[in-house]
Amino acid sequence: QVQLVESGGGLVKPGGSLTLSCAVSGFTVDSVAVGWFRQAPGKAREGVSCISKSAEGRIMYADSVKGRFTISRDNAKNTVYLQMNSLKPEDTAVYFCAVSTWLVQWQFDVEYKYWGQGIQVTVSS
Repeated sequence: QVQLVESGGGLVKPGGSLTLSCAVSGFTVDSVAVGWFRQAPGKAREGVSCISKSAEGRIMYADSVKGRFTISRDNAKNTVYLQMNSLKPEDTAVYFCAVSTWLVQWQFDVEYKYWGQGIQVTVSS
């Protein structure tokens, strides 16, 4: 059974940091692509970052988070992380992790078959 569980969200002040975790079961994280998406109220879901399967060795970021967010993978824990630094109010959203077994365009949510339940990140003073 495939399951993705996000954790680590919460309320943080502008300029602060948070690390989101995505614990994956049903796949080994180095054999699939894992993406992070977010959805703010009234807006479409957007791709934030993606780490490809180990054999491909790619990491991708949306322009809006480049230099501030870092995606990583811990194979021993079968978990993917999203380290978020220098957070801005416009980063406020529900964040989702998702798994794709055959990734072509990482930004398109239709490429991902399995999704977590989402976790709230709020950046506010």
